[in-house]
Amino acid sequence: MFTFGFFMDDDLNVTYIALSGYVGMGTFRFLYFSLMFAVYILTMFFSSSIMCLIWKHKNLHEPMYFFIAALLLNSIVYNTAMYPKLLGNFVSEKPVISYSACLIQFFLYYFLCASDFFLLSAMAYDRYVSICKPLQYHAIMTTTTVSVILCLAWLVPACEIAVSVILIVNTKFCHFTLKSFICNHSIYNLFCISSKVITLYDLYVLFSMALLPLLFILFTYTRILIISYRSGRNVRRKAAQTCLPHLVVLFCFSCLCSYDVVIGQLGSDLHSIMTLQAFLYYPLFNPVIYGLKVKEIFKHLKKLFCRAKLN
Repeated sequence: MFTFGFFMDDDLNVTYIALSGYVGMGTFRFLYFSLMFAVYILTMFFSSSIMCLIWKHKNLHEPMYFFIAALLLNSIVYNTAMYPKLLGNFVSEKPVISYSACLIQFFLYYFLCASDFFLLSAMAYDRYVSICKPLQYHAIMTTTTVSVILCLAWLVPACEIAVSVILIVNTKFCHFTLKSFICNHSIYNLFCISSKVITLYDLYVLFSMALLPLLFILFTYTRILIISYRSGRNVRRKAAQTCLPHLVVLFCFSCLCSYDVVIGQLGSDLHSIMTLQAFLYYPLFNPVIYGLKVKEIFKHLKKLFCRAKLN
């Protein structure tokens, strides 16, 4: 848990948020720092490697792999925004973060989460067209279609989360203790008065950025399951090979987001501990799943590491 306090730097005219002390960590500080630093390096390495493979090899220039690359790009941006500051907090006696940096962290956290839901929806639609309408696949999933989907997956969440940030900026803060390792929705606990406008807007964002895409994904995979069950063994095998990694990622990501929405509202010490666990395990999840479970990517990764071993 961090204790947040606002103070002004008169020379720079910047509002800072001071973070001091970790409750229940003590001697585990260095252990957490080492583990998180290792996770950060491995995540950046594997995500970057898979993205480079997708860019380099022409047989991976297909919509599904472009969406995977976009998801991994989100992961790289997320890790870059969260990990360096979080790691610095473990080694600093008096860690601080500026108010503006806290807002940027809030924006990136929820923008990238919402974008991931859009990209997972795009993957589900891509698999639906590939399995259920194979003859029309190339006519539907054109380069223009993929480009538009990618633009919308970043632009729409960015605009909606930007509105949330504007609402926060226009709300007065009175409290200075925040039980969180990052600037997420826990920042609402610092408000003098609960904002009904922010609450209603957050419900809209939750529905449009998470629940609606999730319902679309469930509907799409249900259709795939029904059509695969009615088709031959080859179709069922193809559906299992291409859809299973996406379903695993979707399940884990949905659980993480549900935890953030439901458990996070309690503001308990358990919230802080579980948030830290999520930072330890989840970042490596996407590159590992897509690297090991997507056949073509695994094939190229295997060749890359074999070549590196020989050299």
